[in-house]
Amino acid sequence: MSNNIASKLADLGLSLPEAAAPVASYAPAVNLNGVLHISGQLPFIDGALVTGKLGDSVSVEQGQEAAKACALMLLAQIEKAAGSLDNVAQIVKLGVFIASTPDFTDQPKVANGASDLMEAVFGAAGKHARSAVGVPVLPLNAAVEIDAIVALK
Repeated sequence: MSNNIASKLADLGLSLPEAAAPVASYAPAVNLNGVLHISGQLPFIDGALVTGKLGDSVSVEQGQEAAKACALMLLAQIEKAAGSLDNVAQIVKLGVFIASTPDFTDQPKVANGASDLMEAVFGAAGKHARSAVGVPVLPLNAAVEIDAIVALK
């Protein structure tokens, strides 16, 4: 990890998890002409997967923390694929999938847990386009899953 990003993460009281290995037939990251496509990452907090649905057993605040945990795993995958987080030119887009009940409509608030972290870590280069989509179920009953597109320097 670079000193610049390491310092920002430390200032935020955060550390990166080990980049998760794929659990099925896919690559965690693909670099195509300097643009990383990062596969969907699930929310692990203190080694436990955050499960359940927003609008039922998971609060908006818990969803935001789950989204932040996904974002930390995205950063770990970016670092592994790019060699250093200092090689990030721009977080281009986050795709945020939120397991939620049919009447839950605060997906954007949940997704802010990841978006705010990206901006805190990368400044203007962390400001990105985004989708925040409610879905009926995610793998392993995860509450949130996030993928990313990242431009490299």
